[in-house]
Amino acid sequence: MEPRANGDPIPPGCELIQVHVTELHKLFNEIDPSPFYEKDLDAKAEEFIVGWARDLPRNVPLALLVHVDRAEDLAAEGAILRQAVREYFDQRSLEVSRQLRQLFRVGRTSLLIGLACLAFFIGVGDFLADLFRDRPLGGMFRESLLIGGWVAMWRPLEIFLYDWWPIRAESRLFDRLAAMPVRIATGPAGGAAA
Repeated sequence: MEPRANGDPIPPGCELIQVHVTELHKLFNEIDPSPFYEKDLDAKAEEFIVGWARDLPRNVPLALLVHVDRAEDLAAEGAILRQAVREYFDQRSLEVSRQLRQLFRVGRTSLLIGLACLAFFIGVGDFLADLFRDRPLGGMFRESLLIGGWVAMWRPLEIFLYDWWPIRAESRLFDRLAAMPVRIATGPAGGAAA
């Protein structure tokens, strides 16, 4: 059987993600009642595509080539596939962006609570240190409360130093996947099965 293809042209220099399915509908979640072009990708297909894209350098453009054993109308299926893949990864990017905004909202609230606790503990520690100034107990109270105040700052520091950037990287990855050219081909496949 002579290979046939339809969809976006694959520009030179793109890293090609290849998926092989027997029929195009197997690439999508069959339980999803949405119209075909609005369906979610099958969880295993998404994991395969996203995993492949994660392994590639961030600055290299991506392209998706779906090998299908049987295609009813290659031109129509190519257009549907392109629209469905772009819509799906656009939605995933929006979800992850919402998660990031929510994380920053929690971070700001945690920061206010942490700063209030830190100020309170410093004030109480200074008061107790002055109250017990001639005894070593005063210094112990001050240091203990100071440590407690900094422990209250743990969560906001964790959010603003470490938690946000993996989520931002995920959003950028989904943006790249939503923008990639999508092509469908029938005939001999060189890609992996999904």
